Amino acid sequence: MKKPDADVIIVGGGLNGPALGLALARAGLTVTVIDAQPARARAEAAFDGRAYALAIASKRLLSAIGVWGRVEDQVQPILDIKASDGRAGEGPSRHFLHFASAEIEEGPMGFMLEDRHLYAAFLAAMQETAGLTHVPATTVTAQEPGPAGVEVTLSDGRTISARVLAGCDGRQSATASRAGIKRTGKSYGQTALVCAVEHEKPHGGTAQQFFMPSGPLAILPLKGNRSSIVWSETDAAARAISALDDVDFLDILRPRFGDYLGEIRLAGPRFSYPLNLTLANAYVAPRVALVGDAAHGVHPIAGQGLNLGFRDVAALAEVLVSAIRRGEDIGALDVLERYQSWRRFDSTTLALGMDTVNTLFSNDNPVLRAGRDLGLGMVQAIAPLRRAFIRQAAGLSDNSPRLLTGRAL
Repeated sequence: MKKPDADVIIVGGGLNGPALGLALARAGLTVTVIDAQPARARAEAAFDGRAYALAIASKRLLSAIGVWGRVEDQVQPILDIKASDGRAGEGPSRHFLHFASAEIEEGPMGFMLEDRHLYAAFLAAMQETAGLTHVPATTVTAQEPGPAGVEVTLSDGRTISARVLAGCDGRQSATASRAGIKRTGKSYGQTALVCAVEHEKPHGGTAQQFFMPSGPLAILPLKGNRSSIVWSETDAAARAISALDDVDFLDILRPRFGDYLGEIRLAGPRFSYPLNLTLANAYVAPRVALVGDAAHGVHPIAGQGLNLGFRDVAALAEVLVSAIRRGEDIGALDVLERYQSWRRFDSTTLALGMDTVNTLFSNDNPVLRAGRDLGLGMVQAIAPLRRAFIRQAAGLSDNSPRLLTGRAL
């Protein structure tokens, strides 16, 4: 095999792919990011309601790879998180959890940021970073690992090569399939209804999570008097609700949302996606590593999907950069397995934990409801336990990769 065209080829230009590309290129590796979407398609989009809850650790990673400064003016800090049982028209249970940013020293517990702003920042950073080549509107059609590297065939007929192929191509990862990596998972029988609303009263930076009988409803604060809605319903109910016009949709949403923010109205388009759990049976194969949803697609109940992906990015980047500085073959299986051993247990544990929470809370069983309320009340009453939950959700652990602490590689 001739000298590779790059150290790493990244398949997927969503968010994890650009983050990994920037982390590696800023550490001196050469990177090619293959992006199925046209370069400006998302960056130039009007507001569409899609937004992410970024943990403190994710903010630190974005700072370390030169992205945070580009979006800082667009973020909404999350100052409080409230979680409780709920029923449409009844409001929250009297037993609830309240996480306050004042309970930790690091400041806000998280940050809400619209997809269009984050992607535009990634795109600009990629264009300005030496050693990183962004190939938009292109897909990978074949991959062939070998003893010295991996060759990749693109949809335009070109063949390029690298030492490592990183699959950041989502839950239905073609990179994983071509590498022979199988998946384990299940459908939740739920669909997420996603939109954004404008409301009369300020949200005060408070995120709300109501555990409704058919699935959780998250109300997440955006900049200004707007909130992002992630509303899980049974598949059948979601199909019926999706078919409604905007007026009737709001009539269904209002009893669930409540009136604590005054009158609400839609602030963009509505869309939906099916909810499932999908875990790759391995995160690595010869010359291949999986990142983000390609490795672990989880339920959105705790808003951890992108944060888990950024943890993968930080770990894989650190493994590859450390290996290349030691003169190792960065695509050797024993090198890639260091990444898998670092990330797989944490990701799987969190994914199964969210699966359990969704199972316990997405029903109207009176016995379970009483147990849930008791459990929420107990956690609320025990300050050290409450702070431990906050730190876990914020990604503040002792075994964090350097990028998640804000340090460069």
